[in-house]
Amino acid sequence: MEIKNNAYQIQGVDLNKVVKEFGSPVYVYDANKIIDQLNTLKNAFSKQKIKIKYAAKALTNISILKLMKKHGAGVDVVSAQEAKLALKAGFEPGDILFTPNCVSFEEIQQGVEMGLTINIDNISILEQFGHKYHNSVPCCIRLNPHIMAGGNSKISTGHVDSKFGISIYQLPHLLRVIKTNQINVIGLHMHTGSDILDAEVFLKVADILYGVARDFPNLEFIDFGSGFKVGYKENDITTNVHDLGIKLGKSFDKFCESYGRKLEMWFEPGKYLVSESGYFLVKSNVIKTTPATVFVGVDSGMNHLLRPMMYDAYHEIVNISNPKGTQRVYTIVGYICETDTFGWDRKLNEVREGDILAIKNAGAYGFSMASNYNSRYRPAEVLIYEGKAHLIRERETMDDILRNQVEIDI
Repeated sequence: MEIKNNAYQIQGVDLNKVVKEFGSPVYVYDANKIIDQLNTLKNAFSKQKIKIKYAAKALTNISILKLMKKHGAGVDVVSAQEAKLALKAGFEPGDILFTPNCVSFEEIQQGVEMGLTINIDNISILEQFGHKYHNSVPCCIRLNPHIMAGGNSKISTGHVDSKFGISIYQLPHLLRVIKTNQINVIGLHMHTGSDILDAEVFLKVADILYGVARDFPNLEFIDFGSGFKVGYKENDITTNVHDLGIKLGKSFDKFCESYGRKLEMWFEPGKYLVSESGYFLVKSNVIKTTPATVFVGVDSGMNHLLRPMMYDAYHEIVNISNPKGTQRVYTIVGYICETDTFGWDRKLNEVREGDILAIKNAGAYGFSMASNYNSRYRPAEVLIYEGKAHLIRERETMDDILRNQVEIDI
């Protein structure tokens, strides 16, 4: 998003005009930013056999999935429903990694029937998988390295108390199950969390994976997960993927040489690819002054963007309707009957009732975590693609709220 001729634009498209055409609140995504992020990651590991599996849970809109496919990404899904969306978007089954957590074995079977690469993260499911398929269906194993990584405990998934992955301390048990059931393991996977800055964290995880990998002779790939940090504030520190590419790429090549053959290097970024592409545009309904605070109440809330409330996530907010207004301090809150605060004590250009505010970094875990709480409609989604605004999801209506309700005579 940039300001030109006193108007905030994406690819030359005036965002205020987007709101006039499609209404508010509305999610808007910049396709060019998604493509740039994807290419940056590819280029950082250009010397390796890299495959990028977009973590669909970050943003599952089918048009976004099609954009990822067009530009060479595979996809990582965590449910049978996400897998079906990916197939509908045109992904081949072999391009889809299925990494569920705490699902029934019946859902694992659905993944096998769809032809997906199955990533198993607990021994109970692995035993059932072995009893059912033996070595006829290959799989990947998700390991828990017991490393606390990421911005905070809510987004760290590789620590000792995490529900994700099979503990590396259970390796002897894991190997017995695999040997007893003749399971064909073709991939190893670790994902330690989000907002990881330090390449040393990835290198530490890599060393663990390399050590474990020697017990698995049929590997085709190692999946290092993701967790690359994006910028939420001006001059925010982010993961240097070029530096990571040099260091991790070098260690991976050395491992492959000792392993005896070249393996594929997989990553499954979600936030890194789509977060910065997204802007959530909301309208100021009321300016409410109290003895302590000036509130801006907007036409949205935690039902549309949960991250600030769930993760204490920071999202920069800009008044795109009054870019030259005098700056004042506001607290931006939603219209849900909960404490749903988007930002405390933010310095914005003067906000008037009816102004449009842009909430940045809203591409990941924004719409995909939206709900109908308070019986509110979920918003529209718009993709700015090749200099034009395309509606990629219609705003919900009352028919959507009532669609699956069954009214009985009372």
